[in-house]
Amino acid sequence: MEREKHLPLTETVFYILLALIEPAHGYLIMQKIEELSGGQVRMAAGTLYGAIENLVNLGFIEPTASDDRRRKVYIITEQGKRILQLDVERMNHMMSAAEEQLKKDRRNLG
Repeated sequence: MEREKHLPLTETVFYILLALIEPAHGYLIMQKIEELSGGQVRMAAGTLYGAIENLVNLGFIEPTASDDRRRKVYIITEQGKRILQLDVERMNHMMSAAEEQLKKDRRNLG
């Protein structure tokens, strides 16, 4: 199976895509990322807007209609959901492999 060229996602891209499962504008995206990451990831506005531009160009997110004309609102696309799901599967596989190896190591120590 050929590996997806956009994987692995960076932590920034992963959290932006995850935050945009529901429509959000820039400041709300930053808040969601901090919440989703348990405070581990705090994104500067410049980093966020550069990533947003790139993700729009890749077709992973898109602007969407909003009642607030002052702010651009974005949402994840089907392609973005697909790439996010592939990265989750990739990380789950890594976690399973790591857990199995660590179990073997604990058995060897005991």
